[in-house]
Order: sequence, then C-alpha cells, then structure tokens
Amino acid sequence: MDTLVILHFNDVYNVESRQAPEPIGGAARFCTAIKSFQHLNPLILFSGDAFSPSMLSTFTKGEQMVPVLNSVGTHCAVLGNHDFDHGLEVLSQWVGQTEFPWLMSNVVDNETGRPLGEGRITHVVHWAGRRIGLVGLVEKEWLDTLATINPEEVTFLDFAEAGQKLAAQLKQEGCDYVIALTHMRTPNDIKLAENCEEIDLILGGHDHVYEILPVNNKLIVKSGTDFRQFSKITVNFEKNGGRPEVNVEEVNVTAQYAEDPQLKEILEKYNSVVQSKMDDVLGCFAVPLDGRFTSIRTSESNLGNWICDVILAATGADLVILNSGTFRSDQVHPAGDFTMRDLTNIVPMRDPLMVLKVSGQQILEALENAVSMFPKLEGRFPQVAGVSFAFDANKPPGQRVVADFVRIGDEYLKLDQHYRLATKSYLHGGCDGYVMLKNAEVLVHEGECPELGLAVQNHFQAINMRLGKTKKQSKHRQSLVTLSRRHSLVKMLDVSELDGPPPLRRASSIETTHNNVHHMTKLTRRASLDDLEQESCQLIPKIDHRIIVITNEEVNWNSI
Repeated sequence: MDTLVILHFNDVYNVESRQAPEPIGGAARFCTAIKSFQHLNPLILFSGDAFSPSMLSTFTKGEQMVPVLNSVGTHCAVLGNHDFDHGLEVLSQWVGQTEFPWLMSNVVDNETGRPLGEGRITHVVHWAGRRIGLVGLVEKEWLDTLATINPEEVTFLDFAEAGQKLAAQLKQEGCDYVIALTHMRTPNDIKLAENCEEIDLILGGHDHVYEILPVNNKLIVKSGTDFRQFSKITVNFEKNGGRPEVNVEEVNVTAQYAEDPQLKEILEKYNSVVQSKMDDVLGCFAVPLDGRFTSIRTSESNLGNWICDVILAATGADLVILNSGTFRSDQVHPAGDFTMRDLTNIVPMRDPLMVLKVSGQQILEALENAVSMFPKLEGRFPQVAGVSFAFDANKPPGQRVVADFVRIGDEYLKLDQHYRLATKSYLHGGCDGYVMLKNAEVLVHEGECPELGLAVQNHFQAINMRLGKTKKQSKHRQSLVTLSRRHSLVKMLDVSELDGPPPLRRASSIETTHNNVHHMTKLTRRASLDDLEQESCQLIPKIDHRIIVITNEEVNWNSI
C-alpha cells in the first residue's frame, strides 16, 4: 500500500501569535509544527490568502509572507482574493519570489491571455510513488469584488466545468489522483464535489473555519485560519487500484511548539521596517486636509469627502456612509506630501469595509441617527459620498433630516427603492446607533472588500499608474472615478446626442453616417472619462455641499 501524506492550510494573515486562547498560532510556531512531520515526506499545499490584510501588510504590501510560505516548505498554492489586494504588479513580484507554483485554473487575464496573477492552469507532482495532479479553482463571487482588477479585462470559466475538464485531462495524462485547491465558499465547494467525478479531494479556503465534509464519495477539507491550525491528510492507495482511503487529522498550533528561530529572526526584521516606512510618500495634496474633530464631527470635511470618494470608487457602491469616529488624527494636515504616517494617524485601525443592500427608508434612518447628537462632537456624525442631504439642527432628533431633499447621486431618494451602501462592518454591527443597518443584507462581505487604509493606498497607486509613474503599465488597477460620476457623464452625453450629431463629412450612405456617429460617441465618452480620471489625480478635495446644516427658518430650498 502506498501512502501519501498531505499538510494543508489556508487563509493566513497575521504572522504574530495571539496571547489567548489556544491555539495561539504565529507563523514561526506554525513553521515548527509543519516541520515536525518532515519524516513523513508530506506534500504541503496552500489554499490562498496570505499577502493581505494585516497591519504589517499595510506597510510591507505582504512581502513578509514570501519567507513564511517558503520556510514552511509549500509545494503548491491557489491564489485567493486578498492576494490581489495590493495589485497585480505587487502580486507578480511576490509570486516570482516564492519557491513553488501558484494555480489559477479558471480565470484568464485578457491582457496577457494567461491565467490571472501569474498562475498556472495545472501542476503535476510525483509523490509517494504516485502521479498527483493539482488544479486551482476560484469563484466568480469574489472575483467581481476585486478593487485592483478590471472585471472587463478578465474571463471567468465556470469552476465546475473547468474542474471536470482539467481533472479528466490530468487522469488521461496518467495522474493517479487529482486534488482541487480552491478558494471558494463551502456551497461552491459542494457544487464542485457534486459535479466533478474526476476530482478526488477538495482542499478549500476562503471560509475561516475548520471543517471536513463528505460529498459524493470525496472529502472537502477547510483547515482553519491565521496559522492556528492545519490538516494532516493521509491518503492510502490500494494495490488493486480501488478507491483510496482518506483520513484527516486537525493539528492545532499551540504553545507546545517552539518558534522556528530562523523565521522568527526574519519576521522581527520586517517588524522593525514599519517605522522606517512611516515617512514613505504616498501622494501630494494641493490643499490642506481638515481632520479636526471640531470640523469632521460636526460638518462636511474635505478629508471625509476624499476618503469616502475613494471608497465609493473602490467598491462600486451607490453611496458611502462612514462614522466620523473613523478619522482619528484631530488635526489639519498641511498641503504637500502625504505619507504613511499621515494615513496611519488618520486611520490607525484596520477597518473592514462591506457593501450592504439597504432601502431608502434605512438610509433615511441612518442619516437621522448620524445627526441625532449634533452639535456634540460625537463619532456617529457622518462623512459621505454619493449622497447629499440637509438637516435642521433646531428640530428634535429623529426628525432633523429633510426627507424630500435627500439625493442619491443625481436622483432624489426613494424610500421603497434599494441601494448599495458601502460602509464599515462596525456600523453593520449596529454600533454608534446604526441599528437600522444590523439586519441589512450583505452584498459584499468584509472578506471580499479592501480595508479602508488599503483602499486609500491603492488609490494613490492607481494615480501613479495613471500618471505613468510606475514601471509597468497594466489595465488592472483600482478605479479613480465613482460609478455615479460615470453614469452622470453617460446621461449627460446621451442627452447631448438628442440634440443631433456634430457636423459630419458627407457620407456615402446612411449606415456609414450612423457608424461614424456611433464611433464618435464612443470616442467622446472615452475622452470624457479620461478627463474625469485626470481630474481625480489632482488631489484637490473640497467641500461640495453634501451635508447642509440648517440653522435658521429661512431656507432657499432650490439651492439644496
């Protein structure tokens, strides 16, 4: 009987161990635990998400994970959604420095015609006297949420169809056993198991749980998160070629394992790098940014506007509502260079974002809560994008917002209509009085959204790419222009078309004239969007009357 031992892990973010409870984890301790099975000659497999998010990755862009993944002896991996958080250029750099192949079997980068993220389609290893085939499969749900990837520039292949086709191909090429490394939610792993007879074992990620599910005569295994657990999987091959017997054991990374001294030393150097990176310049603002509590907790602020605009562009939502308690610097940041120190002073905490499906009524209630404590310097006061409103500070809390004059983009709020709201998971939890958001349907989970600080860094990176300041020019980057501004532009251009096309040279036919008009319209839209992006690169955030405080009885409603 031939025996194959697999060690599997997924979704690792923080290299530091936690104080309690057990398992306390930690990358250096995890490395020791993995090495304790070296005598079994294990095949070490990883199911994605390493380079982000964590506080350390905010400064290193995930570089510290390269020596970690190499030190534990990883043999193959599939890319996860957070591995794209810092953009393709950064990911390509880290993939090139790891000592094993990455898989991306069902997503094609249209720009290169190859798998997205420098991945491979399949990989074959000879292990324990057997030929083992590997495929890496992901779901469209998180692919559509990547802030740094242009969805129009990638082609997604159904994971079940691709999995079955590739597994059958690997079997035809002589593989004895096919393993799917996946980065998908459990329901999609189940769908894969039900529809792919040629796949023998599914090792998954994306869900931060430990679970073993038998489906369609095969196992789906998810191995926890954050260097706290991994799976030891034993596959016993029968000599007569029957179905292999598979046993799975959960291994907890507890304090009984000492920290690997070499990896610990490497990681300590990365931690010391944080302070040196504090003065790295991200961008240059032409105007001061007002983050004073007296401003940002009582009124619209150009700092709040800019941050919310970045989130709106990154998430593709209809509107953004942040509590002003998000902004911690309590100072005016002068015009000029904006550094990592400035960013961490403004947003010192890891702030997960998410996109919710909310009704107009819920938005109105959220705005009422937001201004309910005004003029106290309360953190619930909002900073917004994609929405504008007025409130009467003289009226009682709960009755302050002028409902008829709330706008989402260019249109007035409709209480029975649903909108995509980008906000923090903190507010979705009902904190700061935002209880009306507690039961809202989650459209994009926090694990699939960029964290707030990372979205800001990616925005600066997108500006540098737009201005040609980066080495590699790629079509994949975070958007600089919000969807609402794009839609407004398209509407405006559509209206102008109704006035008739611009003068055209005499055409030989009506069809030729129509084609010319269509072509010119496309060029006009492209040029206008280009102008919007160029404008976004100028970094001149301003007050533009998103929040109007009514302090007297005489109001010119036409100006609101």
